[in-house]
Amino acid sequence: MLRLWNLLTACFLTTAGLLFSGQLAAMEPCPALDAASPDARSAINHHICFYSARPGEPAHAATAPEDLPAELAWRPARGHDLVFSHTDSVYWIQLNVRNSSAESGLWYLKLHYPLLDEVTFWQKSRYQSGYSPEDARPPLATGDLFPFATRGIDYRYFLLPVTLDAGENRSILIRVHSSGALNVPLGLMTPGEVIAESNHLTLIHGLFYGALLILAAFNLLLFISAGTRYYFYNAFYIISIGMFLFAMGGFANQYFWPESSELANLSIPLTLAVCALAMTLFGWSFLEVGPDTLSVKALKSLATVAVGAVALTLLIPYTKSILINTALALTVIVALQVIAYVRWRQGYRPAFWYLAAWMVMVAGALIYAMAAFGYLGDYQAREVMMQAVLGGQVVLLNYALVQRWRLLNQKLLDVEHQARTELELKVHERTAQLRNTMRELEQANRKLASLSLNDALTGLYNRRHMDNLLPELCREARRTGNPLTLALIDADHFKRVNDTWGHDFGDQCLKQIAGILDEHV
Repeated sequence: MLRLWNLLTACFLTTAGLLFSGQLAAMEPCPALDAASPDARSAINHHICFYSARPGEPAHAATAPEDLPAELAWRPARGHDLVFSHTDSVYWIQLNVRNSSAESGLWYLKLHYPLLDEVTFWQKSRYQSGYSPEDARPPLATGDLFPFATRGIDYRYFLLPVTLDAGENRSILIRVHSSGALNVPLGLMTPGEVIAESNHLTLIHGLFYGALLILAAFNLLLFISAGTRYYFYNAFYIISIGMFLFAMGGFANQYFWPESSELANLSIPLTLAVCALAMTLFGWSFLEVGPDTLSVKALKSLATVAVGAVALTLLIPYTKSILINTALALTVIVALQVIAYVRWRQGYRPAFWYLAAWMVMVAGALIYAMAAFGYLGDYQAREVMMQAVLGGQVVLLNYALVQRWRLLNQKLLDVEHQARTELELKVHERTAQLRNTMRELEQANRKLASLSLNDALTGLYNRRHMDNLLPELCREARRTGNPLTLALIDADHFKRVNDTWGHDFGDQCLKQIAGILDEHV
């Protein structure tokens, strides 16, 4: 019984302690962050509170801190990144900072997600009872709906300078609203840390975009020299996906159209639709899909839808176009992966490397899309990861192009070898036919020569034979000194026989005489 009582007492005390600690946490949901401590700055998400104001709430319509209700149910971030999917809510974020050092210092509050429509920062000292008229003026009101110069610092991310005197406490309030996903990854950094991180990322981005530019130019040169379409489509894809990531990373807004808020919002869904079109055209030309197949019909449909999506992006709001174009791009990636698998199973060897490239792309695209749409935190790490994934995909695609070139070259060599073999066979046949013809011609010539030297009726040598042979016999007789005899035979009364008995009978007589001469002479 005593044990049971002790157990119940322990449970009661534990529950009471949890409730009491929860009340304490509720009393101060946003503990102050010591800006002078690197460890505290790295754990900034444990010092952030936020409030989600839905449409219709007073906090949603508020545009300044004095417009907020007196009591707001602030929620602590509890160490997590502030990541929210597509929503119409306005998010108010609070961060209390203090300087525990004996010297004043400068820090930068960094919001490293560049695609927010409206971001407004306020600062006030904690010892002030409220916002004075000076505090009511926002020190920094910026976002994609404003010119890039409103950011104050020429940087693709949002930077808020925070200057704290020794021992000073300050409250920072941020109002965030955007038509897309809401990522509010915050960091408090010293100027040296900002510069070091910027230099590191600049090197990574420079290598990445420089490599993409070189590969695109190389493929364009191959297209110009060889006239093969898939080189052009590969360059088209590399440029379009590079432009998409350039816009997603905030570089396009910083360097290409800093004064155009319309292009800042339009560029992302537009380049995404162009990417879907480029992926379709490149896959169509590379995979050599046969005509009148289901794959060709699917590729034609996807290309048509992609062209329509490019046009539709110019007409519909960002919130709808980004969802439609993202779904289209993912559909194109999956469809190309299926078609590549089918072509690989059909024996088309370059499709293996194409399939490997798209498998890498699928994994990276899904993770990046989830981060961009507010389902995963640490957007900056996902951005670098996507660049690595895309770099690997581009390398694999270009290696697949090399394999395709080798396959085509081998086919050309096989065709050349087959043509050479067939030519040699034909030459051999023609040579044999020519030899037979020459042999027959020689026999005909011999026969003709024989006919020209022999009498057609009797078969005996004729006068031409004697004219050809007699000079040689005379030279032989003079050389050897032997006598040469020339005998003449006359058929007496042949004319009378021929006239009396006819020419046929005369011919028979001549043949009889020729036979006797041939036998005895």
